[in-house]
Amino acid sequence: MSFAQKLFGPFRPTTRNKDHYPAYTRSAEEQYLQTLLTNTMSNTFYADQKELLSDAEQLHHEMAAANPTFMAKALVFARNTGLMRLQPIFGLAVLSAYRPDLFAKVFPQVVRIPSDLFDFLTILKGQGRGEGGRAVKRQVNHFLAGVSEYWAVKYNGRGRGYSLGDVIATAHPKPADLKQQALFRYLRGWEADLELLPQVAALERLKRAASESEQIEWIGRGKLPYETVTGAIQPTKAVWEALLYQMPTFALLRHLNALQRAGVLDDKRNLDYVIARFNDEEALRKARILPFRFATAFRQVEHPDLRDAMRDAVDLTFGNLPDLGEDTAIFLDISGSMEGQYLETGSVFALALYKKTQGNSLFWLFNHEVRDARPSKRDSILGQAQHIRAGGGTDTGAPVRKLLLERKRVDQIIIITDEHQNTGSPFYRELAQYRAAINPEVKAFIVDIAPYRYAMVPEMDRNTFYIYGWSDTVLSYIAQTLQGYASMTKQVDAMDLDKKE
Repeated sequence: MSFAQKLFGPFRPTTRNKDHYPAYTRSAEEQYLQTLLTNTMSNTFYADQKELLSDAEQLHHEMAAANPTFMAKALVFARNTGLMRLQPIFGLAVLSAYRPDLFAKVFPQVVRIPSDLFDFLTILKGQGRGEGGRAVKRQVNHFLAGVSEYWAVKYNGRGRGYSLGDVIATAHPKPADLKQQALFRYLRGWEADLELLPQVAALERLKRAASESEQIEWIGRGKLPYETVTGAIQPTKAVWEALLYQMPTFALLRHLNALQRAGVLDDKRNLDYVIARFNDEEALRKARILPFRFATAFRQVEHPDLRDAMRDAVDLTFGNLPDLGEDTAIFLDISGSMEGQYLETGSVFALALYKKTQGNSLFWLFNHEVRDARPSKRDSILGQAQHIRAGGGTDTGAPVRKLLLERKRVDQIIIITDEHQNTGSPFYRELAQYRAAINPEVKAFIVDIAPYRYAMVPEMDRNTFYIYGWSDTVLSYIAQTLQGYASMTKQVDAMDLDKKE
């Protein structure tokens, strides 16, 4: 029996994808982690929002019944390391019905801010569970005990689902002191002693301010967040300028267009300030902005200096990652189903990987054909990413077949894809042939950025690793695994729920 037969023969495909090509099923834990890290429940090429919601709900219930401890750990991992929101919150709502003890342990690590709490309560109500029972009420009250004035002015907007006032009305928390009593009364819309709440008082005076200068005064004195200000008044150029210097980095990125339209960035001092913020590596690290957010803003903003600043910001975001080594092949799926955010995200990651190999790796684009991208190791990640276009069918085996035909030896293969084969030969068949003929120990990393539940490789393959999602931890994980770290599911399984991750 040949090496390829030994390797590939026992691992026959166990399912088919939506185009009826052979595929594999993964463990429930693997599928669950994939859903948490990739499924935002917005429409994809092969599944609409309704189907994704149904699949996710089924997985949450299956995992809560079969392995609730892994589920709890995965929720924390997805919310804090994967930087995802809605799916971990959805899972938390399901977990509360199965294991109140685990739910209580991870609630503070999943519900981080009031909007998380609002989504959590909305999901509970949508499941027909009302307010969720005593275990939920206890955690909600713990959360409300930590509500600050800042949260009160930022998150108590009415008319868009839950507000903090609605939650207080439902949970009936007991205030710890007079200041908290005044805060809760204000959030309920009742008369309150605003002398105890200077930030709230500043907001109320902003609403009644008679002049632009008075508005700016109260914004500064109250350190009022931009969401609160823009919800309370129609900001002028001068007001936007006042907001500029207290915006968090992510808010700054999201509002570049508004600042530009208002003329704020016509002032060189303001423009230089924004550029300096995007070139502050430590601030970028703390902000934990997903790299594709810069790609989205880069596409929308036309100012050349701002575009240069975003180019630098993305390169800085990936700058502190360990080197991956030169014997690496990077394959980026550019088939039609990758159109949009998948390709925008995948291009940024692929180019970042290429730069981490000092430009000495292979970087091929593939659909039903393969071509050498020939990227520059000097040009910016964002600048090069915007020139990569999607189209054609998906032959995941094509780039590995080209490696084999050209007798190129690599130690690791990294393929970024939505895993949806619809033409050509399967990835795993070609990988087995490559291992048989060129390098038996080559490691394969499949970076899956879509929520579809089938896989390209059977779970038993010890040298193939699945990575899900699109945060910068994807690249860190690849580097760590090359140094001997466990699979992503094993890393999650090893988490200590009593220790903040």
